[in-house]
Amino acid sequence: MSEIRVGDGQGVPVDLRRSARARRISLRVSTLDGRVTLTVPNHVKTEVALDFAKEKSDWIVKALEKQSPIVPVGIGARVPVLGEMHNIVPGQGRSARVKDGVIEAPEGRVGVSVQVLLKVLAREHLVAASDRYAAKLRRSYGRITLRDTRSRWGSCSHEGNLMYSWRLVLAPQNVLDYVAAHEVAHLAHMDHSKSFWAAVADLCPDYEAPRGWLRREGAGLHSYRFSSND
Repeated sequence: MSEIRVGDGQGVPVDLRRSARARRISLRVSTLDGRVTLTVPNHVKTEVALDFAKEKSDWIVKALEKQSPIVPVGIGARVPVLGEMHNIVPGQGRSARVKDGVIEAPEGRVGVSVQVLLKVLAREHLVAASDRYAAKLRRSYGRITLRDTRSRWGSCSHEGNLMYSWRLVLAPQNVLDYVAAHEVAHLAHMDHSKSFWAAVADLCPDYEAPRGWLRREGAGLHSYRFSSND
């Protein structure tokens, strides 16, 4: 990990990655966590690559300014559940729960307990949606796994196992449903052919709207930090 100075003199960490397949130096700022990645062909010297990044410092600053602000999850924070904002308030017991438009969480372990609650809700809604769409498609799937993925919202393996990001429970219901329909459609078509998209449209006729929402707003679902490890 290297560091470069940007417009105001602030140091920005840069993850320098060498690639035998890269033909030129490329620079990327993740829309999810603001990570700056510098991909460099093997034959290019490190100093040359870092100079390239420094020349692009203004672009890096503008890209970082577009990042969603980090939201530490604690008492008083607001967190969406199926797209509806909920205030987090002190609660009794050892577990968090949703009640009357708020999330009650035990003080001292707020972030962790809210994350556990959201994962439970995510599994409940994603299993229900997957079951519904699989039945309509007349296909069966293997198991469902939830992860906190950065590069994709879901996937379907050749064995028919489904994986989803549990953060989908933060998005509106129709967005969660679209991702489930998308992955279930892969049970019949392991590609993104016209036949695949026809299957998605049959399962989720209005899929374009939630698909667009994910493109515009999806990165914001990663702005919620439930622990120092997020």
